[in-house]
Amino acid sequence: MKVGFVGLGVMGEPMARHLRTAGHDLAVWARRPESAAALAAEGVPVCATPAELAARSEAVITIVTASADVDALAFGEQGLAAGFAPGAVHVDMSTIAPAMARSLAERYAARGIGFVDAPVSGGGQGAREATLAIMAGADEAVLARVRPLLEAMGKRIVHIGPPGAGQVAKACNQMIMVSAIQACAEAVSLANAHGVDAAAVRSALMGGSAASRVLEVMGAKMVERDFAAGVEARLHHKDFALLMDEAARLGAPLPVAAQVWQQLNALMKAGWGQDDTASLLRVLES
Repeated sequence: MKVGFVGLGVMGEPMARHLRTAGHDLAVWARRPESAAALAAEGVPVCATPAELAARSEAVITIVTASADVDALAFGEQGLAAGFAPGAVHVDMSTIAPAMARSLAERYAARGIGFVDAPVSGGGQGAREATLAIMAGADEAVLARVRPLLEAMGKRIVHIGPPGAGQVAKACNQMIMVSAIQACAEAVSLANAHGVDAAAVRSALMGGSAASRVLEVMGAKMVERDFAAGVEARLHHKDFALLMDEAARLGAPLPVAAQVWQQLNALMKAGWGQDDTASLLRVLES
């Protein structure tokens, strides 16, 4: 397919490369030209505007930060909507509010354009290894058209439901994952308070029912006091803002998530937003 890509960050660039490796005709647009420099040097076309990118693409994939970013990219001046031909598809792999995903789908549908909200889990490693879990919200026929693109980037693609449903699944993912990071931080903090070897505690737990991918990766970072960002904590803070806002709107009680939300607020206040979310340990220590 002729495919466009926007969002060439830690995850986006390897995802775009997988599309190219799979044989798709790739072009990109970047808000910061330097982020597209490596691909441009390899001969990938760099378009001047999102509209220009959409005009030459059957589908455009975006992975950017926030709801407002996706809205502006799609329907702002010289946005994707201005360039798409009827029948084209916008696949947004960002983590945004479900209401925004539904709004984008409705506005695109009025123009005969498809929309898929397809947030991902797996982080930078999953992006590099093309093993991402992809949670898709879309009309079944629209999803079928772009499934080959998703298969080039991910290992598990699950159709959750209509547009917006993918974002609901991603909110659930983030809630469980970051709450588990907080639990790891508390376990390491307790071990340290007792003067016990936290590395040995983690090793023991990895052989029992507490074992998890979060304990394996984030527990190791905490034990080693490696707070360099895999995923910047500010992004998890942003994701929790979305899910707590939705919980308030729906009247859905999330008592554990609410406590974790306050710890993330404290992390941001301490100035660790660009560090790893393993910094939740430092919040406890401070």
